[in-house]
Amino acid sequence: MKVAVIGCGTVGSSWALVFARAGHEVAIYDKAVSAAEAAAGQVADNDGRAAGRVTVVADLAAALSGADYIQESAPERLAIKRELYQTLDGLIGENAVIGSSTSGLPASSFTETLSCRGRCLVAHPINPPHLIPLVELVPAPWTASGTLDFVRRLMEQVGQKPITLAREINGFVVNRLQSALLAEAFRLVQDGVCPAHDVDRAVADGLGLRWSFLGPFATIDLNAANGIAEYCANLGPMYYGLAKEQADPREWDAGLVGEIEEKMRAAVPEATLPARRAWRDRFLGSIVEAKKEIEKALGA
Repeated sequence: MKVAVIGCGTVGSSWALVFARAGHEVAIYDKAVSAAEAAAGQVADNDGRAAGRVTVVADLAAALSGADYIQESAPERLAIKRELYQTLDGLIGENAVIGSSTSGLPASSFTETLSCRGRCLVAHPINPPHLIPLVELVPAPWTASGTLDFVRRLMEQVGQKPITLAREINGFVVNRLQSALLAEAFRLVQDGVCPAHDVDRAVADGLGLRWSFLGPFATIDLNAANGIAEYCANLGPMYYGLAKEQADPREWDAGLVGEIEEKMRAAVPEATLPARRAWRDRFLGSIVEAKKEIEKALGA
């Protein structure tokens, strides 16, 4: 299968590696040829065998020619998406499917007028997708069921773990979950309950350890002797009370952000952020591989 990756920023580069290491021929295109070449370099640095399946193409039409699937990772701006998709509509094959990496724009906002709109959907990864397997599949109201099935099978074949939404919703699933946690994290700091590094520790050395392999429902199902119903009966009233307290949306104002920024830069100076991201990626890769080995030994 030929895959075209359109847009070669951090996410697009990572997608190119995902598809190439799974055995697909990948054409990568970016308006800035240097960005596409850098993406090819990233694939080569991570997997030398996959590099032979990646071709940098300077012409969009040539990149799309013969492609069965297109992973679009253009900048997260609606005007750019709409213009690009109008162009794609006239160039892709009659059976080609387009998945967008957008993290917040619903496909309906930039595909409604297209003749190929039934073959378009959101395929939102968690960055970087070559390390984190989850991908959110979000259909527009007019996305064909066959399109959704095709992309789900493809994502499973390339080693990703897709979840499928029944309909479009602001923020999809992952960002909605993350937004709830971030809102409370900022409130805890703003209200002087604890500093930012302790909030991070509460997740990294506490909740996150369980969530990394169970998820919230599976976690609470095991936290009561007789399962989730007992847990909800015992603790539901407490959580309802917390929810009423937390129904307090607040902007992340400049003073609060500045306070947290100061603490974060004291821990990780700005000049060392690239090295810290590389450390994160190595750590993530090790965790993912360890999870695979543990699942083999213990079962999923």
